[in-house]
Amino acid sequence: MSEHASETVTLLLVDDHPVVRDGLRGMFESSPGFRVLGEASNGVEGVELALRLDPDVVLMDLRMPGGGGVAAITELGRRGARAKVLVLTTYDTDSDTLPAIEAGATGYLLKDAPREELFTAVRAAALGRTVLSPAVASRLVSRVRAPRAPAAEPLSAREREVLELVAKGTSNREIAKELFISEATVKTHLAHLYAKLGVKDRAAAVAVAYERRILGT
Repeated sequence: MSEHASETVTLLLVDDHPVVRDGLRGMFESSPGFRVLGEASNGVEGVELALRLDPDVVLMDLRMPGGGGVAAITELGRRGARAKVLVLTTYDTDSDTLPAIEAGATGYLLKDAPREELFTAVRAAALGRTVLSPAVASRLVSRVRAPRAPAAEPLSAREREVLELVAKGTSNREIAKELFISEATVKTHLAHLYAKLGVKDRAAAVAVAYERRILGT
């Protein structure tokens, strides 16, 4: 998907509750810019449909009989699925959030998120941007903290600039344009700040940065 907001975002809904799926389908299909390609009632079905239908975004519940969300996210990554996974669940406990992010979820929202927040998150996820609800971000920080946090190497001024833009949901291409550097250089800065923060992806980097007061001060 390109960065043009006018393009339709295609979705796959994965949730074991038919009423939830019906509600989500109705919500997205009544709003321009979204198209629901299919539904699945568990993670195993979700993986099969995601590979077959190739949606931009998979809205994934976590706890489902017959195949949970974390295993499905892991399998989608292993099989090279193009779809971005946005977790949408009622659970914000540490034992739910961290495994989902580590498995490769692009974002994590709770089911009580306002309609417009959900729409914005889906569009952002389709572009590969990290989306974390504030409640989830605050719970993540204690679990994604690097073991050597007190002695961690400080970020350079440029790495901090890149991280601040990442926290705003800015894509690598937009960061490159904003800072007048190449995308390859952006990726290099990201790799360095991931190593310094002891994390593996954008979502965890943002969470750790807030916890250490690198961001939000």
